[in-house]
Amino acid sequence: MSMPAATARIEGEIRRLGCRDADFVVSTNIPVRRDGLPYANQRTPDDPGVAVYFTLKKKPRCFACDRWVRPEDNIAAIAMVIQALRTIERYGVGNLEQAFAGYQEGLPPAPDHDWHLVLGVSRSASVDDIERAYLAKARVMHPDVEGGSDEAMRRLNVARAAALQERAA
Repeated sequence: MSMPAATARIEGEIRRLGCRDADFVVSTNIPVRRDGLPYANQRTPDDPGVAVYFTLKKKPRCFACDRWVRPEDNIAAIAMVIQALRTIERYGVGNLEQAFAGYQEGLPPAPDHDWHLVLGVSRSASVDDIERAYLAKARVMHPDVEGGSDEAMRRLNVARAAALQERAA
């Protein structure tokens, strides 16, 4: 599967859950575009692991996958898990809350606590990289923009402040 196809798949599944663009972050070791999603034509990173953070019914959620060799395959795997969870609910076998209960243990920290995940940059990003990522995400997450929200902008501002504070130390 290509990176654009995997990215489109995860975006679609996240939206079908009821999340908006500003409510999720796809974290990989691949540089990201202005909209925060990974570029398509990048070499496979040494660590192909992927984490998808999102907010669902006002609760932070995360799926992480590093089973596959390529990040796009890990993104596609997460999309398939979300699709399967939606199917469970659709057929009345259970609901999303029950399904997520099993995923609570051992989750990575929420993006608010990992500024580099919110901004979509590496932990070693320069101040200029941090500022560029912040501005790019702010164009999409600002509450004055369709799909943006106060909460998304708050998370972005908190992440930027934490990143700059860490660089100043």
